[in-house]
Amino acid sequence: MGSKSRWPVPFAGLRGISRGDVPREISAGVTLAALIVPLNIGYAQVAGLPPVAGLYSAIIPLALFALLTSSRHVVGSPDASMAALVGATLLGFAAPGDPKMLQYGLALALMCGALFFVFWYFRLAFLANFLSRAVLAGFISGLGIEVFVKQVHKVIAAPLHAGGSELGELAVQVQSTVASTVETKGFIVELLALVESVPHGNLYSVAIGVGAFIMVRSMKRFLPRVPGALVALVLFTSIVTGFGLDEKGVSVLGDIPSGLPTLTVPDIPVADYLQLLPGAFAIVAILMCEGLLLVRNYSRKYNYKADGNQVFFAFGVANTAAAISGSLLMGNSPSRSAAMMDSGSSSQLPSLVAAVTIALVMLFFTDTLAYLPNAALAGIVANAVLSLIEVHELKALWRIRRSEFWIAMTCLVSVLALGPLQAVIVAFLLSTIDVVGRASRPSTWVLQEVADGSHFVPLETDDVPNTQGLVIYRFGNPLYFANASLFVEQIEQLITESAAPVEWFVLDAQAITDMDATGMESFQQVMKLLAGKGITFGLSRVNRSFYGLLHHYGFLEQIGEQRIYPTNRHAIVAYRSEQGNPESRSQNPIDGSDYE
Repeated sequence: MGSKSRWPVPFAGLRGISRGDVPREISAGVTLAALIVPLNIGYAQVAGLPPVAGLYSAIIPLALFALLTSSRHVVGSPDASMAALVGATLLGFAAPGDPKMLQYGLALALMCGALFFVFWYFRLAFLANFLSRAVLAGFISGLGIEVFVKQVHKVIAAPLHAGGSELGELAVQVQSTVASTVETKGFIVELLALVESVPHGNLYSVAIGVGAFIMVRSMKRFLPRVPGALVALVLFTSIVTGFGLDEKGVSVLGDIPSGLPTLTVPDIPVADYLQLLPGAFAIVAILMCEGLLLVRNYSRKYNYKADGNQVFFAFGVANTAAAISGSLLMGNSPSRSAAMMDSGSSSQLPSLVAAVTIALVMLFFTDTLAYLPNAALAGIVANAVLSLIEVHELKALWRIRRSEFWIAMTCLVSVLALGPLQAVIVAFLLSTIDVVGRASRPSTWVLQEVADGSHFVPLETDDVPNTQGLVIYRFGNPLYFANASLFVEQIEQLITESAAPVEWFVLDAQAITDMDATGMESFQQVMKLLAGKGITFGLSRVNRSFYGLLHHYGFLEQIGEQRIYPTNRHAIVAYRSEQGNPESRSQNPIDGSDYE
């Protein structure tokens, strides 16, 4: 593929709007800024980074993503699942509150940007198809539960401690056991310690956090066009300052540096970049799948083309910009994308308006942000992450396909028991096992002609029919290492257990679109097996790809062009003709419409 088709088309996300749409788009941008302020601050805290890093991500990185993406609806922004993965990755390098945490966060953004450029250059958007619906549902739900529990702790505003009660002693024992086995603190430990800390909570903080949570949910239901998160923050900030609750144990955000972001370079040892690579791969994998899913959904719904590979390029630029502007890593936000759609927006113009608005906030209103109660922020983030816990999706998987439900639950439990980074490995392994497992058990049939010769009936290969000398066998998948042994075993079973001696064996190869080296070896083994028993071997409905492989592997000369039939009907007529019975029982003419 030439480089001309590889380069992105700038401003693609701004297409499709007219001059009359601009006022609506600007209004949507102000609404988006109102959503960004509380959520980006909250997600920065989830990631263990300073609040200002979340706000900076809504200026330069957001604007660049809007200018370069091919999607008109997907909003580039930090997200709950991404923030949880960032936090889990950074904990291996620095403790929350340590200034080094930000430097490693910027380095992680730079690594993710580089990976996105690699994915864009080699046009690897198709890789998003390899994480199944079940794996994503389980993984994201696990992240949602973990982040939700952490926000509850912030609302309670009591230090986690395990001691002084039976529950506390149990937490200590569990923590010791988990630490010695999987080298992680463990979700169960955190949950037990959280319960232990409940009696020590700050009632003012609990009231603020729960109040913010209920207010946001209520306004989303009854006043969906009003930015409930911003309203809740304004209200509870006023209450905290008016009643002096910050002096009664209610934690507030604190001073935020005023001004626009300045250019910087991550200050970490070069060797540590390699250690960040697994975490960066995990983050990019999840962002890639979530992002492309959103892009495809919106482009199909609104009937426009969006290049998934160009979205990778936009993510690469946005995250590189985040790394050099002191910002939280950039992803995509399903909730804010949906909010923009509900507001009537049809372009990336609201993102540009929001970036300008946030820049003005950073220049003139940071003093007000200092009094934001952390409990209110936690309540807002807790409300946002509830949408990650896909209960309806898990119920649907239970109803539709139990095996995929258990895959989802395994991913969910892996996130909680092992941590997000280890769970990504589990998720990829489960996806691979699921794909290979399905391909290793393809649907196969023996085609039996009905009495009047009008059509064929597919029969299970376990129910070996009376073939009357001819077996027509249909193999339902590409032939490769995972199913090659099944291919040989079933054919051997058909010819040895047939009620009548098999004289001809015809392989219906329409579904065999590929054949690897192991498949080639099995195919050759079948040919030798049939030749050794004096059975004529033929092929029917051979697609172009398989025909090319037969020629490449040298099988065409062995089989003979005369033994390759366009349809199964042609094959059965040829068999009867060679048996001295040229009159087929079928009265149907042989034409191109007879695909069997």
